[in-house]
Amino acid sequence: MTTLLKPFQRLFTRKHAIPAGVYHYQAPPDDPRNYRLHLRLEAEGGGVLIINAATILHLNQTAAEYAYFLVQSAEPDYVASQMAARYRIDREQARQDYLDLAGRIQTLIETPDLDPVTFLDFERQKPFSGHIMAPYRLDCALTYRLGEQAPVDAAPIERVSRELNTDEWNRILDKAWKAGIPHVVFTGGEPTLRDDLPDLIAHAEANGQVSGLISDGLRVADDAYRTTLLQTGLDHLMVVMRPEIETSWEAVEECMEEDLFLAVHLTITAENREQIPGWLERLAALGIHEISLSLSDPSLANDLQLARDRIADLGLDLVWNLPAPYSDLHPVALEMSRIETPEGAGRAWLYVEPDGDVRPTQGGEPILGNLLNDPWDKIWKTG
Repeated sequence: MTTLLKPFQRLFTRKHAIPAGVYHYQAPPDDPRNYRLHLRLEAEGGGVLIINAATILHLNQTAAEYAYFLVQSAEPDYVASQMAARYRIDREQARQDYLDLAGRIQTLIETPDLDPVTFLDFERQKPFSGHIMAPYRLDCALTYRLGEQAPVDAAPIERVSRELNTDEWNRILDKAWKAGIPHVVFTGGEPTLRDDLPDLIAHAEANGQVSGLISDGLRVADDAYRTTLLQTGLDHLMVVMRPEIETSWEAVEECMEEDLFLAVHLTITAENREQIPGWLERLAALGIHEISLSLSDPSLANDLQLARDRIADLGLDLVWNLPAPYSDLHPVALEMSRIETPEGAGRAWLYVEPDGDVRPTQGGEPILGNLLNDPWDKIWKTG
């Protein structure tokens, strides 16, 4: 996660924030940019700005207040007078800060294929600090059925007795949006086995949520199916590769042709550990910039570190907080391979099983409730 800091660190005393909540802006029909903004403000200040349901900016308190005025279509002179009165800053400086933020957002609106949560020179701060009104992301495991590319010895998860239907998942998406969750990731199992995946993506898009997909990529490699997902609102994709299979490389290459933020997931095993550096180099040569890693066994921790070092040498970024898909290896092995629980688990994101049960993260304990049947406040207070 990222936080917009400069040039918004000039405040000397902390002021009461604008009321927490979610604020919206839709460009008028005659605006050729046809964009929309959703701003979620936290009670303690700060917030997230969602641009075109495709990019999320994490803002500190001052930047979030400027974003609030932007969503309200406030004139620069008015914003300058308000912010100069709230903080010990020069009125002209406040006006320039507002215009600077508006310019950055304008660039986001007009730039395709952006990382859904990072942009330009936004500096990193300690993520997930302070109290937040809701998670930033919901990982939705639509099914634990496995795709054709799953290893022959893989077995589906058996801890759930059923899969939610389309209407039930839509109700979960609506509940998440009402709670202020701006980002959903559809995972599994192999989520493209669900024929209603395009409908679910479209529903999230209609809400205003950023939507991602974690898949083996085989069905997404089909031009017609991929076009359908893009037209319904898919924003980013992580392909779970089996690099020893050439069709997996073909799937990645097909997806790279689209206006779609793309990452690749690799699982390090005892059988492929020596091939990982070469595969990373091949991915870098293809133009892949984001890599996700998991292990089939904790004993491979040293190989994981070597892979991380090679990723850094190649100038790639490590995606560390998305769920490792269960379709990659035997699910029990994947759960055992967890070396450490990511810091944001249970706070910055939650994980929903195919039957609606909520966990802090994939395979994490305890079950916090059922998002279809239980009130959101009960689940979030439990978390």
